[in-house]
Amino acid sequence: MLRCTAALAATLGCTFAAAQGTAWVSSEKDDALTLIDTQTLAVKGTVPTCKRGRHIQRLPDGKLMVACTDSNAADVIDPATQKSVRRVPLGDEPEAFDLSPDGRTIYVSNEDEAEASFVDAATGKVLKSVKVGQEPEGVKVSADGKTLYVTSEVASLVHVIDVAQAKVVKNIKVGKRPRRMAITADGKELWVTNELDTSVSIVSTATHEVIDTIKFAVKGARAEDITPVGITMTKDGKRAFVSLGKANHVAFVDVPGRKVTDLVLVGKRAWNVTLDKAEARLWVVNGLSDDVTVVDVAGAKAIKSIPVGRVPYGLVVVE
Repeated sequence: MLRCTAALAATLGCTFAAAQGTAWVSSEKDDALTLIDTQTLAVKGTVPTCKRGRHIQRLPDGKLMVACTDSNAADVIDPATQKSVRRVPLGDEPEAFDLSPDGRTIYVSNEDEAEASFVDAATGKVLKSVKVGQEPEGVKVSADGKTLYVTSEVASLVHVIDVAQAKVVKNIKVGKRPRRMAITADGKELWVTNELDTSVSIVSTATHEVIDTIKFAVKGARAEDITPVGITMTKDGKRAFVSLGKANHVAFVDVPGRKVTDLVLVGKRAWNVTLDKAEARLWVVNGLSDDVTVVDVAGAKAIKSIPVGRVPYGLVVVE
């Protein structure tokens, strides 16, 4: 594909933000990943994977890892060849995971076991397991790799785990049914989405106390249908994007100001959200309309919704 130089970009209007790349979308019902061309916004193929693919993340070496709940494993895929290179056991019912900064350890939430597992990324061996609340979901590692945060949907807690000790050192009471998390660029705040509380809890990473709460409202939507799940932030930590589930919207949030600046209508049950490298487009996975909505960040406007697999769950943009 033609790459634009800086000079050509000025004269021909070439853009780097969407010039090339592929969005990889996991699907709970199709045992396959859907590939979307980021330039044309068209589906260009599928890649088979293990059963009930859910959380998907890029590894430090550039490969992709997909947690497959019904296979009790992760599939590692080389995006260059579009082929699986290995499977990594993740214990029973894995859903979400995160990686240590060096990529050597996978931290997994095992829903049925009510555990957070430390898994050797090379061998798949479970190194340690930590008991947490029922139905653990979100997993997030601090930038220094010393602290692991795990949400418990049933207990409405965020468990703070000391990685070196493999021990819960504090439980933080947040909103009802916490799901996913993001850490601000300065590392000082942990933002937690609360699916059944129409809110995000903001936690100080110094004191591990809730210091603020942002509530969401969507005109014409009932409070019980505003179900925040996915969250991502810009690299500078100034803006957050929160999917509002059954309210079918994504909220743009001013992080320092603690306020919603825009609401964008997307597909049904907006689930997980991902920014591209340039932070020009937000990719929203819609679990009930079986599509992905691409949103122009600057204009706070949906560009296109793209049909993908049945019950899509997660998305990674490879550029």
